[in-house]
Amino acid sequence: MPPASQAGSDAMKPNILLITADQWRGDCLGLAGHPTVRTQHIDALAAEGVAFMRHYAGSAPCAPARATLYTGLYQMNHRVARNGTPLDDRFDNIARLARRAGYDPTLFGYTDTTPDPRALSPNDSQLQSYEGVLPGFTVRQLLPEHQKPWLSWLRGRGHAEATDLAIQKPISGNGKGVSNAPPAYSADETETAFLADEFLRWHSEQEGNWFAHVSFIRPHPPYVVPEPYNTMFAPEQNLGFSRAPSRAREAELHPFLAWELETQGGKKKKKFLPGAKGRIADWSETDYAALRAIYFGMIAEVDAQIGRIVAALKKTGAWNNTIIIFTSDHGEMMGDHWMLGKGGFFEGSYHTPLVIRDPKYPKGEGKQVDAFTSAADILPTLAARLGLVPENHVDGASLMPFLRGKKPETWRDAAFYEYDFRDIARAKAEEHFDLPYSLCNLAVVRDHAFKYVHFAGMKPLLFDLTIDPHECTNVADDPKYLPARLAYAEKLLSLRSEHLDQTLAATTVSPDGLIRQ
Repeated sequence: MPPASQAGSDAMKPNILLITADQWRGDCLGLAGHPTVRTQHIDALAAEGVAFMRHYAGSAPCAPARATLYTGLYQMNHRVARNGTPLDDRFDNIARLARRAGYDPTLFGYTDTTPDPRALSPNDSQLQSYEGVLPGFTVRQLLPEHQKPWLSWLRGRGHAEATDLAIQKPISGNGKGVSNAPPAYSADETETAFLADEFLRWHSEQEGNWFAHVSFIRPHPPYVVPEPYNTMFAPEQNLGFSRAPSRAREAELHPFLAWELETQGGKKKKKFLPGAKGRIADWSETDYAALRAIYFGMIAEVDAQIGRIVAALKKTGAWNNTIIIFTSDHGEMMGDHWMLGKGGFFEGSYHTPLVIRDPKYPKGEGKQVDAFTSAADILPTLAARLGLVPENHVDGASLMPFLRGKKPETWRDAAFYEYDFRDIARAKAEEHFDLPYSLCNLAVVRDHAFKYVHFAGMKPLLFDLTIDPHECTNVADDPKYLPARLAYAEKLLSLRSEHLDQTLAATTVSPDGLIRQ
């Protein structure tokens, strides 16, 4: 237990609930003005807290994105390049931070943290999967990709056929188009409902202050959802896609995008929709609109389960002493630029929701922050709220001024994120681009006016967002944009130089001993 000067007395400590929903786009919120998506419970949470409207993931896919969220470090420092890249054990993280504050941080779901192999035997089974647990967490209910705990729970509810994830297949559909038919299980039997139930059961057992992380897998694919959410939104309600008129035209934007489109287009449809036949490249614009309607329904289903959790906290009296942080690890392309999933450099993959409700600071209630914020800000925010200091350099900054209803004296003027497309196991990207793995990466700096995408081993991209908000026209080679290209390249270089790990670099020895900044 830390001293009272660090973390405060137990009586004063808040409960902390960190909720992540996997692959939730930042624009898919009612409070963001989306005319189709309905998120009444997240909207209600924001009405009592602060919504950060320009919040960005640090990377993609899951493991790199979550490494930034959990450590407060950009990918350039935590170095989790892909799913399966180990997280260096020397870094501080939110679970360790919580333990220093006197909590027993408890996990429901997953963190996708590959352990540091240097402390393990080469034969350790933990090194056979990227779905490890962030050091510091107590696991109450693990829900890895195979979702066996959920499947066994379904069998206990009478679904004898729930032996594998084929249970997620729509109950009808010919496999040719996109079916929005429901699966065999009901809305109170989803993976989300299962995990919410597990949290609520655990919460009913708590007698003191607690810290919980509920990590929902939805609205991550496959795109299937029970009634009534499967028909809650119609494809005709789709707002349209950010993309070129055709896949071929889209591929002309950049060699990296051409490779991504070819690679994903050749994958089987069933990767995203169980039972669907053929390749992703065969899906039409109509099919993408139908998929997006299902995705909106999946979001509504998660929102409903979050509503159950909020209702329970209010009923038990915990609401007035509970901080809730709701966010996502990364976004979802959902048809934009003819892509599904996450990765690359487009807005859909990295713009994510963030809502923080802290009952101690009512002055922030209902505010919407337009400043650029990062997943790297979560850890320093929790550290500041708990009166602790991270044990190493962090790249994020505390959001506490915003929660107090104030504007920080200084704040970043752009979003920054990274994507590493190396393939250590198979070297497919390395062979395709004839690049070493160390050059298979990109970094993005994006403000209100421009978006600059720097490839370590290929030509850059520049988008003039004032006239091209959908990121369809690369102006990097246009002579009139060369000053802007140079300015943003310098901005990116300065940003990376500023955020190089300062843990020991900000320390020096002297006749008086160690001096730290």
